[in-house]
Amino acid sequence: MKVGIECEYWVVDESGALRDGRELVTAHECVEPEFVAAMIEVKTPPVASERELRETLQSTLRTVLAAADAAGLRLVPLGTPLARGSSPIVSDRGRLLERIYGDGLTPATQCAGTHIHFDIGNVARQVNLLTALDPALALVSSSPYYVGEGGLSASRPHAYRTLCGPEFVRFRDLWEYTSDAGAWNERLDTAYESFRAIALDRGVTAREFATHFRSDDVIASPIRVRRDFPTVEWRTPDTALPSQIATLTGDVARLVAQTGTKAVEIGEPEVGPHRIRVPPFTELARLTAAAMGEGLDSQAVWSYLERLSIDPRNYRPIAAEIGSRARISKPDARRLRLEYADRLEADVRTLLDGMSARQRSFSDVAGGATGAVATGPDYGESWKRP
Repeated sequence: MKVGIECEYWVVDESGALRDGRELVTAHECVEPEFVAAMIEVKTPPVASERELRETLQSTLRTVLAAADAAGLRLVPLGTPLARGSSPIVSDRGRLLERIYGDGLTPATQCAGTHIHFDIGNVARQVNLLTALDPALALVSSSPYYVGEGGLSASRPHAYRTLCGPEFVRFRDLWEYTSDAGAWNERLDTAYESFRAIALDRGVTAREFATHFRSDDVIASPIRVRRDFPTVEWRTPDTALPSQIATLTGDVARLVAQTGTKAVEIGEPEVGPHRIRVPPFTELARLTAAAMGEGLDSQAVWSYLERLSIDPRNYRPIAAEIGSRARISKPDARRLRLEYADRLEADVRTLLDGMSARQRSFSDVAGGATGAVATGPDYGESWKRP
């Protein structure tokens, strides 16, 4: 199984203010513009191991960071700009979405995430396992603030999924488990027609809609089955430091690889020798809410991730470092953007350090049938199980 990732980063100037980053797109073939000017997307080609992922990501980011430095710009790995950021929509699809969503598109302009693509295998098993891994968002949550307001550990997924307007939540929130690939496709087709009806009602022509939307990309929910690649795309994580994303990708990919031989069933969560059990969807929704609200301070979330063979001790989310008050000022937000721009640059320099435990392919499962993960970086005594 091969895996590819797409990481979104904010572009800021030396004062920490959001700036147009489109000139950085030409720095490397694996960089693309996003639909707002102050964000770029850094991609990797499909790779077969975590080491390959880190090598490729490091090489690309070194080139992009050099171009950014020459232009007086910085890259910021935060799930939101913390305080409200202002950046124009610059793509045709983005402008069309703005016509459809109206003010409901605002959260998307304030959110930066990571998309992880897995080679398609057993679609239903992969979709259901990745659905069940939604609480893993707590491992790399990188912003406790949305437009200056605090109170959550993971503000990006909450804003992106739920603040888009009541008629659009069904296109952006987590979907329930599917019985098979056919049922998933039927659900996609139904969503496509529903979204198309809303668009036409808001003055979009049928030709405009067909030009910019297909049934497999019309939804912005945490999981997409992409027929054109073909991959299953997991859109749950925030953007974060590259080392954090690489570690998460390795842990999740080695679980997804097991769906080739193991059934995914509803029951008491565990990774066993013949099957992977995931909780009922109602219980999963409660865990996701806890992950957004409390992050890894939630004992329920921590224990759940352990039962799915992911060790939370290998992670130190940025959101936990920042902490959360009721509000954050614009000057403090700019200061933190620059602090984490520094952290990103340092992280890129050390991205291949300590790789001995993580050189195996994504299809190799450490610890045999249980899927136990390898030991990751040690963050010291300050970061313990709650």
